[in-house]
Parts: sequence; C-alpha cells; structure tokens
Amino acid sequence: MKKITFAFFLLAFVPHVWGQSANKRVLLYSRAARYYHESIPDGVKAIQKLGSENHIDVDSITDSLYFTDANLKKYAAIIFLNTSGNPLNAEHKRAVERFIRAGGGFVGIHCAAATFNRLPSGTEPAWPWYFQLLGAAFTNHPAPQPAVFEVTDRNDPSTRHLPARWNRTEELYNFKDIQPDIHVVLKVDESTYKGGENGVSHPMAWYHEFDGGRSFYTALGHFPEAYADTEFMKHLLGGIQYAMGKNVVLKYKK
Repeated sequence: MKKITFAFFLLAFVPHVWGQSANKRVLLYSRAARYYHESIPDGVKAIQKLGSENHIDVDSITDSLYFTDANLKKYAAIIFLNTSGNPLNAEHKRAVERFIRAGGGFVGIHCAAATFNRLPSGTEPAWPWYFQLLGAAFTNHPAPQPAVFEVTDRNDPSTRHLPARWNRTEELYNFKDIQPDIHVVLKVDESTYKGGENGVSHPMAWYHEFDGGRSFYTALGHFPEAYADTEFMKHLLGGIQYAMGKNVVLKYKK
C-alpha cells in the first residue's frame, strides 16, 4: 500500500514540475539606437502580460551583450520590438544568425523593418541577411492615418479572429525587397489612405521559413494604444507562437 501511495504521489507531482519547466522562453529586445518609439514601454508590458497568460516566459532587455550563443540557446524565439538604428555589433549579429540556423524563431514588430536599414554612409543595408530573415525592408511612410486592412489568410492564428476588413489608424510602412516566399496574412488597401507605394498587394504582416528558422513580421504597433488592443495582441500572439514552433531549448550543431 505504501508503494502504491508513493507512486501516486510521484504521478501527481512530476507532471506539475514538468509543466512549469517546459514553459517556452522568448527574448524581447527593444533597444532604440536611433528613433525611439514612445510605445515601447507599453509594448514590453503587454508582451510580458501576454506571455504570463500563455505559458511563455518573456525576458525583456535593451542590452546587446545578451546576444551570445550560450544565452540565446535558452530561447525559442527572439522578438525585436520597435528596435531602430544598428543596435547589434558584428559579433552579436553572428550569434543571431547561428540562433536562426539552429532552428530558432524571430518576430519583428513595426520599426524592426527599419532596423539595420542603412550604414552610417546611407548607401547600403548594414545587415543584408537580416532583411532576408525579416522578409522585406522599410523604405518610408506617410503621416499616420486611418486605413482598412484586409485579411488574406482566414485560417492563420494571427488573423483568424480579425474581421475581413479591419479599420484602424497606423503609421503605414512602404516596403522594398519583398521576399517572394513570404506568406502574407494581412495587407492594407491603398485606396483607403494616402501615401501607399506597394500597390494592390501591399503586405502588412507575414511569415516564412528562412535559413533553418521561422520568421514572423507585423508592420503594426506604432502607437501605445495598439498594445491595449485585444485584437492586435491576439494577432501578435499568433505570430509569436508560429516563430516559437516546438522549440523549448535549442540544440546547436557542432
């Protein structure tokens, strides 16, 4: 009887421990080396709350020193929240590349598409590999204004909760070097605002696999109010979950 009781104790206790230790972990990076978005603090708090509600541990940083192989292998995905300028040095960039090649995930939010966009000379991208990972590069944007977004994938977790035509005010990015393999889940109707430069298929959120890993990007998230918007946060959660995939702790190839 004692042996049976002890066995039931183990069965009750061990899954609880495993459930806690199996939480996926993401690294949230929000260093602004150039333009600072006032929405960054709201975004950090909202993503941390999103994590706590969905069994995701969120480590928020602004220091690039955390971008090492030893540290990154603990994470299922990296999130760039309105990063700007060139916030990683060459060594840290290589660590990110190895992380993705080991099967890691990446999420870019809004200004992440402008990060590493130009060298100080303004002549060429500071990190071409990054824009292939991201899926496109920012060129410019008109003044923030209302527009209508169109869901292009009704089955994707990041958009299936949204109306087919979604009205919202945003800073609407134009893009170049749009990668042909990206799967667009949300686009913007250029006929509903002024300043669009990508035509009838103007992407605003997408995902793809790249160089061994997975990448999700959304151009939304300029304003602080976005991070109090349930629909936007569900959109972001779907993207984060895609990027994380089945990762818990990465295993690097030797």
